[in-house]
Amino acid sequence: MKKYKFFIGILIGISTLIACQKSNDVIVEEIEEVVEETIIDADNVLSETVLEANGEGDTYELINSVLAPGYDVIEAPDCSHELFGRHIDEIFDNDLNKNVFRFHIHTTPDNDRCINFDRQRNEIKAYDKSPDELKGVKNEKVVYSWKFKLQSDFKPSSNFTHIHQIKAVGGTEDAMPLITLTARKGSPDKLELRYSETTSQVTLTEIELASFKGSWVEVVETVIYGEKEFGTYKIEIKDFSTKNVLLSYSNDEIRMWKTDADFMRPKWGIYRSLLDATSLKDETLLFADFNIKEFKK
Repeated sequence: MKKYKFFIGILIGISTLIACQKSNDVIVEEIEEVVEETIIDADNVLSETVLEANGEGDTYELINSVLAPGYDVIEAPDCSHELFGRHIDEIFDNDLNKNVFRFHIHTTPDNDRCINFDRQRNEIKAYDKSPDELKGVKNEKVVYSWKFKLQSDFKPSSNFTHIHQIKAVGGTEDAMPLITLTARKGSPDKLELRYSETTSQVTLTEIELASFKGSWVEVVETVIYGEKEFGTYKIEIKDFSTKNVLLSYSNDEIRMWKTDADFMRPKWGIYRSLLDATSLKDETLLFADFNIKEFKK
């Protein structure tokens, strides 16, 4: 973890200098607390999994090699739209100055893996074939981070348009996601943070979707998996360019588990209802810099 401490040392020097110039002891104290917590977290990293786009071609193979080597984590509508080909590819993005993942979805003929026809799915996931470090278990702290960008004219369904989920594998409540980021058509359109303690959902917080359209945003989601007295959840989404916080939520007394679950796992992509198909259009959703860290609690 020496590289973390090196950069943190630079941060301490710069931040302390700025704070001293302001002659504000409170600022210095707050900076020191943040830096100390960061050092502790860096020293307590048990594992880190990184998925980054590296250029055109072999995109499915790249994703699978990280999220489940030798297996298939892609849930794409390729079977219903063979003429289009693979629905996840990679392009160079000028804003980030790097390669990124591009997820495609089409109002027709795409569906949900030729299984469900009232919805469409193009997602990647961790699952039972994934390495253990990608499976969230009780009393484990996990930090998920990534970037995404919606088109400036992105159109959500009035039913659901999920772009991220945390789901259980196993147990009696695994059909309903534990955590969901979903876009929803309305007046105005919203991005909702949804939560399900058991089998029904509530909205924890929401923000106008316009804040997310046409710009890269970065997400940091921190979870301690467990029953209500042990579970914690925190998410912060910032505009990548301005660093302005667009959405923030934190709860240190929340059930982050499902009854009799084997483990919890993340999903990313676009999964939307076709019951309001007239509101939709063909979309491309960009993702970059997936990162999953496991920590000592």
